[in-house]
Amino acid sequence: MNWGGGGRKLMPDNSAMKQQKLPAHQLHFSARVVLTIFFATGVFCFCMGVILILSAQSIQEIEVCPILLYLFFWYWGLNPGGDVYMYYKLYGFYQNHYRYVLSRSNNQLVGKDIMVRDVEDCAPFKVSQNKTPIAPCGAIANSMFNDTIILSYTLKSSVHIQVPMLKTELTWWTDKYVKFQNPSLINLSDRFVGTEKPPYWQAPIYELDTSDPGNNGFLNDDFIVWMRTAAFPTFKKLYRRLYRVQYFMDGLPAGNYSFNISYNFPVTRIKGEKSVVLSTLTWSGGSSLFLGLAYTVTGAFLWLASFALMAIHMTMKKKKLSYRR
Repeated sequence: MNWGGGGRKLMPDNSAMKQQKLPAHQLHFSARVVLTIFFATGVFCFCMGVILILSAQSIQEIEVCPILLYLFFWYWGLNPGGDVYMYYKLYGFYQNHYRYVLSRSNNQLVGKDIMVRDVEDCAPFKVSQNKTPIAPCGAIANSMFNDTIILSYTLKSSVHIQVPMLKTELTWWTDKYVKFQNPSLINLSDRFVGTEKPPYWQAPIYELDTSDPGNNGFLNDDFIVWMRTAAFPTFKKLYRRLYRVQYFMDGLPAGNYSFNISYNFPVTRIKGEKSVVLSTLTWSGGSSLFLGLAYTVTGAFLWLASFALMAIHMTMKKKKLSYRR
């Protein structure tokens, strides 16, 4: 027994918490409850998987490989209604490489350290040949996708109109308003004095969209979309979304369309490929079947487990009855 000063006993308070007298309840599930939970969860997962698969299959999607600078294709019996999104898709581009993923400066991207004096992860794209800091630095920014894609619609045999596309609201909200910030909202070019553009860029960061200050600099949607690296070597990224006006109020009408592509992003040196994707979306997202298949497989597995548990339970129950006799 412990004694305190003055010969007093050191005793805990006489409370329910310290005397461990709190009420407790031990869960005890019967076989019927366990089997019901398994069956109900299996039904939910299987039904949800079927719904997700049907939803993904209802998406209309067209993929065109831009082998030439000018491409022509024809929608035959296809009418992508509602919101239509344009993506660029790359094959064999490993954005998930460990050194590539780290090759960036988060302090620079939020406008705090434009000169990147103390960051080494951006190497070899930290400074230029004349030791001038690069903005934005790193391999991710340097390899930004820079093809220009224009979609045209043939209204009549000799009348071609450009399909109106929006280049904003392409990013995640957290990226646009938390992870990326410009050093200044006014005189943006002055804040980048003493820096150079990445080696593979055609224009500096403050000239990505001079017509819209909210889409320029580090806040440019195309730049932010590219900076969110993909997990697999084959991926697609959102490039534009349809502006539903005039002839395109209800989506893309069936007819003749053509792509005019400025080929700036090379893929032959990495033995890769690229394409353009036009797609609609549903409440569940894109055309990927992964989530639906995952739910379906999980539901089927839970059903099999339920039948197996039921068989074991019935067998054990019969044995207990035989022992009692």
